[in-house]
Order: sequence, then C-alpha cells, then structure tokens
Amino acid sequence: MRRIYVNEEWCLGCHLCEYYCAFAQTGGASMALALKDKQINPRIHIEDAEKYDSKGAEVHFAVSCRHCVEPYCVKGCITGALSIKDGVIQIDQEKCIGCYTCVLSCPYGCVAPADDGKVMQKCELCLNTTSGEPQCAKNCPNAAIVYEDRG
Repeated sequence: MRRIYVNEEWCLGCHLCEYYCAFAQTGGASMALALKDKQINPRIHIEDAEKYDSKGAEVHFAVSCRHCVEPYCVKGCITGALSIKDGVIQIDQEKCIGCYTCVLSCPYGCVAPADDGKVMQKCELCLNTTSGEPQCAKNCPNAAIVYEDRG
C-alpha cells in the first residue's frame, strides 16, 4: 500500500506542505484566495527540532498519520468513528464525540482537534478532496515527503 514517507535529511523546514494540506481541504481553485487572512489548521505539521545533524544543519521533519497496520487510535475509539478502509485510517465525523481517546492513543501525535466545525482531524491522504492525492508530497519542493509503496 502507498503511504507517506518523510526523508528528514531533505526537509528544509519551509512549511509548504502545511499550506498545501490546508489548501487541499478547502476545495478552492486558488491557494491565495482560499487561505488569505486565515489561520491554517493542516493535517501535517513540521517539527523544527532544536537539534543539528552531523554536518551542523538544523533538523526538521514532517509529522503525519502513518496509517499503521494495527492502529492504536482505531482500537481505542469508543464510538467506532475511526476505521480502516483500503489501508487508510478515516474519521466518521458523525460518530465522533470528541473524547480525545484517539489523540491519547496515537504514538505519533497525528490526530488533533479540528477547528472547522468538525470534532477531530488527521491525514486521510487527501482521498476526501478533489485532488485525490496527498498534496504535501506532490508539492514538496525538495522531495522530503514522498507518497509511495515500499512493500
């Protein structure tokens, strides 16, 4: 199954993936118009570690849902709002009651409260958008985020 993988050594910390993620959720035709004067709430986040690699460069890395084979978030969901469909962990907003069990269960910190009227949010690989493919990977300028099958 194809998943998002992050090559931390190539991440520039530019945060463009966050903007493309937020834009993909709007369904708009223009990023500038869709995100103008709005605080974004992306489903992927860049962590700017206060560390340096062996060459003295800052370390940045993207945090996004890993769509685990045996996800703790799905097992811990008391309402069944989280489910796996074709290997992708998805949230049924109608079932979610905002108990935050999924937030506490995810070892990667990839499930978060939403601020757009929904209860929770996480990466669903942009399958629920008009693009149909992860925009963070498609638009990463340094190919630090890739969408591929690694068997």
